[in-house]
Amino acid sequence: MRLYTLSNWRRMTEIKFRNDVSVELIKSNAIDEDVAHAAWVSNYGGDARTKDTEKMQGLIKYLYREKHMSPFEHGSFTFFIEAPIFVAREFMRHRTMAFNEWSGRYAELEPVFYVPSDSRPLKQVGKIGNYTFEEGTDDQMDLVHQQTSRSYELAWKSYENMLSCGVAKEVARNVLPVGIYTKFYATVNPRNLMHFLGLRTAPNALLEIRMVADEMEKLFAQQMPITYSAWDKES
Repeated sequence: MRLYTLSNWRRMTEIKFRNDVSVELIKSNAIDEDVAHAAWVSNYGGDARTKDTEKMQGLIKYLYREKHMSPFEHGSFTFFIEAPIFVAREFMRHRTMAFNEWSGRYAELEPVFYVPSDSRPLKQVGKIGNYTFEEGTDDQMDLVHQQTSRSYELAWKSYENMLSCGVAKEVARNVLPVGIYTKFYATVNPRNLMHFLGLRTAPNALLEIRMVADEMEKLFAQQMPITYSAWDKES
């Protein structure tokens, strides 16, 4: 086996640490009027397109309350999200969304890694299915920061060393942890967005995906205020 000496290696790029996420609404064709028009097709056919939507608030609330959900499917939101890979993988469980993610096969990734904030709960108390998370001690938080940053630095150095020696990106990326940031598009219709938010803004959801979902919720509320007001998080 050929061994590479330090002379083959390049200096490690400076690593950045974050404890946040970012969510941008790239585009949307979802508005409250779409829900009303889609529902009215049942009664009015083509004339539904010209009906006055001034009094649609009651209709939308009725539709959601009675779980007539198909009218909420005629629209879409496309979000651009930056978050750690372990958060992106929780998104992939939602098969009602369409995804396109930054590829470590084709692009050299960036040395940006997630380190929990000091307020992040650290201790799991209870059994699976019936547990809570509680704040850790200062020593535990110091340990988390120390060990994660050290692990990230070693992983990134290994990644860069392999790239500098001509190893393909799709092979070199194997050493990188799930705490590295990725970027992806997620496209979803309003009905499935409400379902996603109901699960991922819940108190027992993973903190980091709640951070993403909270930002998505704000954008949803701005874009479809009547539908948002009708939405019941607990359902």
